[in-house]
Order: sequence, then C-alpha cells, then structure tokens
Amino acid sequence: MKLDRGWVWRVLLLSLAVAAVAAHEKQSEVDEVSDVDEDMGLDEEEMKVLMADEEEEEEEEEATVMDEGHSDETDSTGTDSGKAETDANVSFQVTYKTPVPTGEVYFSETFDDGSLDRWQLSKTVKGDADDEIAKYDGKWAVEQLKENKVPGDQGLVLKSRAKHHAIAAMLDKPFVFQDEPLVVQYEVNFQDGIDCGGAYIKLLSDAGDLTLEQFHDRTPYTIMFGPDKCGEDYKLHFIFRHMNPLNKDTEEKHAKRADVDLKKFYTDKKTHLYTLDNSYEMFIDQSSVSRGSLLHDVVPPVNPPKEIDDPNDSKPEDWDERAKIPDPEAVKPDDWDEDASAKIEDPDALKPEGWLDDEAEFVPDPNAEKPEDWDEEMDGEWEAPQIPNPACETAPGCGEWKRPMINNPQYKGKWKAPLVDNPNYQGVWKPRKINNPDYFEDLQPFRMTPFKAVGLELWSMTSDIYFDNFIITSHKEVADRWASDSWGLKKLVASANEPGIFAQLMMAAEERPWLWVIYILTVGLPVGLAVLFCWPKKSDDYVYKKVDLPQADVEEEEEEEEEEEAAADEEDKAAEATEGAPAAEEAEEEEEEEEDDDGADADADAGGDNLEGDDDEEEEEEEEEEEEEEEEEEEEESKAPERTLEDEPKEGGDIAEESHKQAVRKRRVRKD
Repeated sequence: MKLDRGWVWRVLLLSLAVAAVAAHEKQSEVDEVSDVDEDMGLDEEEMKVLMADEEEEEEEEEATVMDEGHSDETDSTGTDSGKAETDANVSFQVTYKTPVPTGEVYFSETFDDGSLDRWQLSKTVKGDADDEIAKYDGKWAVEQLKENKVPGDQGLVLKSRAKHHAIAAMLDKPFVFQDEPLVVQYEVNFQDGIDCGGAYIKLLSDAGDLTLEQFHDRTPYTIMFGPDKCGEDYKLHFIFRHMNPLNKDTEEKHAKRADVDLKKFYTDKKTHLYTLDNSYEMFIDQSSVSRGSLLHDVVPPVNPPKEIDDPNDSKPEDWDERAKIPDPEAVKPDDWDEDASAKIEDPDALKPEGWLDDEAEFVPDPNAEKPEDWDEEMDGEWEAPQIPNPACETAPGCGEWKRPMINNPQYKGKWKAPLVDNPNYQGVWKPRKINNPDYFEDLQPFRMTPFKAVGLELWSMTSDIYFDNFIITSHKEVADRWASDSWGLKKLVASANEPGIFAQLMMAAEERPWLWVIYILTVGLPVGLAVLFCWPKKSDDYVYKKVDLPQADVEEEEEEEEEEEAAADEEDKAAEATEGAPAAEEAEEEEEEEEDDDGADADADAGGDNLEGDDDEEEEEEEEEEEEEEEEEEEEESKAPERTLEDEPKEGGDIAEESHKQAVRKRRVRKD
C-alpha cells in the first residue's frame, strides 16, 4: 500500500518543529553564557576562571559555576567578605568573592560587609513638603537579592514606601574635572517593580559647607544620573549643573531622552548595570542607549545665542500680516438665500399603511400598583410608570405621523466673499535682533564643578529597590572589569534560573490574555497552510502495481489455429459450390486452349523451367521476410511497456484481435 504524501509531509514538519524547539532551548543556554562573555568584554582565559573554580593570580574575584551536587566541593577558605555560601533554594550555586577594583578609583562600594559605617543618613527635612512627610525617615538596609541571589553578595535596599530617603558617603578623594573623563557606574534592581519613584544618584559638589547629615533635595550637586519613573514615563536622567562664567550662576542642563525603550529595565525584576561617561554617553548593561554632545544635545544649550530679540522693539500699528483678504469687488448673487433652512420636510414621503394615529406611543403600566408607603402629601400624586404601547408592536407606528426631514437642495448658507492675495501683505512681523549682553562661549563644558561625595535622595511609592557595586573612576576599562567581577555573575545566575521560552510565553499570556489570539494565529496559520498544500487531492485515477502482459499458452494457440483452419476450409468449400457452373465452363475453355497450345508449350519448356526456378527463389525470400517480421513482432511484444490494470481490459482486447489477424495471415501464407 502506498504511503500518503500528506502524512509524510506532516511527519517531516512535526519532526523539524520538535528539533527546532530542542535546538532553540539548548542554544538559549549557550547564548546566555556567550552574551555575558560578550557584554562584559571577557576573553577566553577570564571566562575559564569564571567557570573553573580557580583563584586568579592577582587575588581578584573567583566565581565558579557548579551544579548542586558538587556544591560541597567548593573552596572553604577566603576572606570574611568572600566566604563561600550555599542556598538550598537556589538552583544555580556559585562561589562568590567580593570584587576588588583595579586601577585608580575615587569611590567603590559593594556592601558585602553588611554594614553602613561609611554612609551617613540624613537628619534634616525636605523644605517644600508637608510636615508629616518632610522628614527623611525612610529606612535603608543591607540585604541579599530576593530572586537570583548570589550567596555572599549583598546590596543597599530602600525599604520604605511613600517616604523620603536620603543617604550619602564621602569619596576617597575629590574628583576634579581636568583632561581625564569621568565614569560612574552602579547596579539597580526594582525587585517589586516600580510605580512611581527614582533610583538615581547625585554627585555632591565640593563645597566648603557640605555636611552629609544635612543632605537634602537642594544640596548643590554636579551631576545627577540614573533611572526615574512615574506613570508611564520611563526616564534615564543625566543632568549636570553648569556655571555661568559671567555671573557665576548655575543652571541645570538636561540630556536628551534615551534612544531605546526603557520599560523592560523597570519591569523585569532583574539587576541592571547603569554606566555614565561624562563625555555624554549612557550605557545600560554595557550597551549604549544615548550619546551626544554636551555643547549641542542638552537643554537648554550650554552656550547662549550671540543675538537675541530686542525686548524694546514692537510691531507698528499699520503692519499688515494678512496673506489673504476677502475680495472687495465680489458681490453676493441675487438668488442667494441666506435665510433658507438646512433641512426641510420630504415632500414625497407617504404615511405607512396601518399607522395608528389615535394610539399613544407609551401608556401607563396596567399592572403597576402604588407602593404602600407612598405619601401623596410628601411624594405627590402617584402615577403608574410608562411602558411601550402593546398595540404598537404590530403596527408601523403610533401617534401623530410627521414627514421625515431631508437636506434642503436650495440651502447655501451665509454668503462670504472669496479670498484673494493681500496687496499690502508685509509678512509675519519679528522683532529685530541685538547682541546678547549675556553671551559667553564655553568650549569645555565637561570641566564641571568638582565633587567629593555621592548620595541618594529619593522618594518612591515602591519599596525594596536594590543598589549595589558603586564605582567612580576615570577609566572605562576599570569599570568594565569591576562589572565582570560583580554584575556579570548576577547576570549569569539570572540567566541560568530563567524559565524556558514556552514558560515565558505562558506567563506573558496569563498577564495579557489577548496574547492567546496571537499565539493561535502564529501556530495555526502555518499548520493550516501546510495541511492545505500537503493534503493529497482526491482523484478517480488510481495507480496500481504494473504487471506483465498475459501470455497465451501454446496449446491454446494450436487449438485456435486448427479451429480457424477448419472455418477457412468450410468457407472455401462454400465458395467453390457457389462458383461450380461458371468454373466448369471456364475449365473446358481452358482445356481447349491448352490443347491448341501444346505445340507452343513444348517449344517453351526450357524457358518455363527457368521461370519455375525464379518462382521458388521468390517464395523462399518471402518466407524469410515473414520469419524476420515474426521475430521482430515477438521482440516488440517482449519490450512493450507495462500497462495499468485499468487499461488491461481494453489493451487485452486489442492484442487478441491483432494476434488473430496475424494467425490468419500466417495460414494464408502457408496455403499459398
């Protein structure tokens, strides 16, 4: 039995789909590890250190990825901050050691010692807030992550909601803006999402009267950087305060919005790395999300315009700004009727048959009863509620019939003169330009006010915002190396614990049920097309196994030949009987002619012998040709193509008829 092509195609498609899913899940695990390698800029040797549980020669962090069954074999030695820990609830165990910065740094903090000795809580109040919420009494704590935790790694957590928080720490040394750039980097995790609040940091300016206990919203800062969200507005702040060299006033300069959608960084509950290069480039997870020029891509610009509008200039009274005016020569046509109504009754309308003019459209409900507590003195006279008139249910309408309204073909509205070009048009008036008395040019805006402290001054409607691994340096390579030793390990653990693609699709559909429609269309459409094109078409033409042509037995052929010879003899006898009389007369005439020609025949004996010899040779040649034809016919029959069973009855009849004719020809040749 032949296998249906449609089932073959469906089996192939199903096997390919299963193989693709398996390959995708396997590849996703490999891609997560490779993504960490690429994003962190790790080479092969560093990745081996991260995966092989070996200590680096320069006494830097050792991060080893292990299965749970081998977690007991981890190295038990190390510093207090780098002690190996395991968590039975964590499916992806690691050995963590506190990262140590390489190169020159101005500030670094990991919170792995579990204390806030270096940090100072603010004890002041917010100036423009109500007394009940003006205090900076929000709580801070040092804790591990709720999800995807790395044993031994801790961070600073904002614990209170709907409260003001303020905490700050001094740098190891003040940062002075010279020729070297500034690189600021830290981690944020919105563990419970974010409703309204920020997670930005402030670099507090180096002022002589800076006191961290009095840190508040108006404390002078040089740079503010970090994520902020309220409502559906997702921001990544980069604000720097620029000092006017003429009057020494400071003004905030805001960078443009990020070039990518930031929503996922606030909602996925993962730890993200925020990096700022003060030459104006911002990174999230080591991928650039915004870049530009401090001179041209901030609002307001660093340098004011050279010319400004003259504040004392005013527009002349006769200045005509109208580009078009009504045509003064236009006249309203005589047939223009401004009083015609826009709608009129349809004069061709007819009242439908059966219209009940005497019936009201609504009637009092006959089944309604006055409530027992109805007080006519207080509530007035009681009236039954109105219901649709039952008599109007079968009629086209009830009550007074009115013609429907249609548009008035004579209505033209209020006449207005057409507009023409104003010959007195002078253009849009603008005040004249004058030199800006406050103009200055600062070609080095990156040389900002020095700063000596870092602080977080936040208000949030969501708690448990996680901060970790602050670093301030002048070299991007130092910050990248710091990230590979800290944030890179968090990302590796989060990737290992992340559910598969199908689990993510199901979770997304639970939150957004309308995604089921997308899933059904995405899966059903290709399946439907595959079935449509691969399903076999029904046809009456069935293909069967080819068989050899039937061969007649030799005995049957001989019997048929004998029967055919007997039939031929009978036909010959019948023909002779019908031709008896004329044949006898012809025989007598022939005998007389033969007797008359005996003498002539005797003279021609020699020549007759030669003719008989020639006739014999011709008969032998004809027999040889007939034998060759028979051999060719047999070869053609042996080489004939196989026929289908459907065509065999028809072809069998043709072959039998042809063989019969051949047999007749053979017999006639033999007789001749």
